[in-house]
Amino acid sequence: MGSYKDPNHGSDDDVENLVQRLRLYKPTPVSDETEFYVKRAAVLVCIFQGNNGDLRVILTKRSSSLSSHSGEVALPGGKQEETDIDDIQTALREAKEEIGLEPSLVNVATVLEPVFTKHRMIVVPVVGILSDTKAFDPCPCADEVEAIFDAPLEMFLKDENRWAEEKEWKGEKYLLHYFDYEAENGKYLIWAFTAGVLIRVASIVYQRPPAFLELRPRFWDIGYYRRHP
Repeated sequence: MGSYKDPNHGSDDDVENLVQRLRLYKPTPVSDETEFYVKRAAVLVCIFQGNNGDLRVILTKRSSSLSSHSGEVALPGGKQEETDIDDIQTALREAKEEIGLEPSLVNVATVLEPVFTKHRMIVVPVVGILSDTKAFDPCPCADEVEAIFDAPLEMFLKDENRWAEEKEWKGEKYLLHYFDYEAENGKYLIWAFTAGVLIRVASIVYQRPPAFLELRPRFWDIGYYRRHP
């Protein structure tokens, strides 16, 4: 991981204010169409305050041996299990399994609108705050995670070290965003779903839109496949 917040630098009030602001966020209600989607998953957007007082997010590089999305940058998370009572538990359980983050260290602030993938999976972003960074000892699961790193959240609103690729799905165009980032332990490319979620989270946290055209995929929204079978 990169460097964490020095307790003598920055203010705990800033983090608490962020938690309170996020808890005021009300995701757009979704209709009861989720039975059309065959799988459900959740990811944890875990934010902490860095040494310079900036907000940072924990990310992973997936193991190169995985059968899907191998070697890609991702948020901690995974598929829902029958024993999970809700999306929050799914995200926290997966984060503990993948990076050794104890659920008790995460102050869950809000749950965002579900994202719906082309493979008919519902993915729910859970936003949490890690205040006691010294208590977190990163421990990657070797079978799933190759590396753990962190990046500044605000970078996902800036038109720097970013490029986009125009795609089309069933006649509708959208943009895939790519962010290049160099951490202490290597260079990473953050793109596609992960970049899209972080653009959304950064827009909510900083209360401003990105400095570039987002043009998110319409199939991310619920009901798309009912309108476009």
